[in-house]
Amino acid sequence: MRQHDAEVPDANATYVFAVCRDPDPSSCAGLPGVTHEAPVRLLALDSFTAIVQTVRARDFTDEAWQSRLSDQRELERYARAHHDVVSAVAAACPTVPLPMATVYHADERVREALAKETDRFRTALKRIAHHAEWGVKVYAPPAATAATDDADRRTGRPVVPTDRARPAAGAGLAYLERKRGAQRLRERSQEDALRTAETVDEQVGRLATVSRRLRPHPQPSTDRRVQILNATYLVAEHRSEELALLTRTLRERTGAEIELSGPWVPYSFVGEV
Repeated sequence: MRQHDAEVPDANATYVFAVCRDPDPSSCAGLPGVTHEAPVRLLALDSFTAIVQTVRARDFTDEAWQSRLSDQRELERYARAHHDVVSAVAAACPTVPLPMATVYHADERVREALAKETDRFRTALKRIAHHAEWGVKVYAPPAATAATDDADRRTGRPVVPTDRARPAAGAGLAYLERKRGAQRLRERSQEDALRTAETVDEQVGRLATVSRRLRPHPQPSTDRRVQILNATYLVAEHRSEELALLTRTLRERTGAEIELSGPWVPYSFVGEV
């Protein structure tokens, strides 16, 4: 989240959603944006067009945003409004999203500030033109484990000596062997899972223009799956069906659970601007 110049309580400010090239004016018509007090509009820059909205500066001071950060519902409303505008414009032309709460004191300050990023915008727009972002997540099944003490208890054969019973000869050794076997099984399962993740990433990466590996998300305590790949790929629009087919093929070939999501606005591939 970034804020620029919007510190005068009674003044207006300019909220910037994105920078794009040759937008369709109708793509953002009627969108409420982050406020219902002014329309979302186009602002011509030297080489590009910014998608902006006039807002009240007092709503975007540091103090105002700190308060908003503590209100999850209000924060989600702003995030959804920002994303809706970016998505609508990106559906019509190459679009570089800006972070939520990118605000400047006036239109002229927007032009001055964004002019310094012209080369970066040009590179990003060229990269993402006619592309979309797709997410791929791969999950490994819960690692299989060998039966140990529980199996012995189910069969009525205790492993640990008690005052009233003695283990059968070799029971302790058998117990240790089962534990070692379970550990080897877990290690093989982990190795197989990592190989699967690398295979999926390599195959999808060949189809994509560029890709990024992300940190795997921890799963809820009720979900015993282990996420072994969390990656995002920039894929040309004309290859989307090929991507879906490849994902299905990899599911069948590897037996892994593979989730494909998208297409998304390519947030991950426009760089920090």
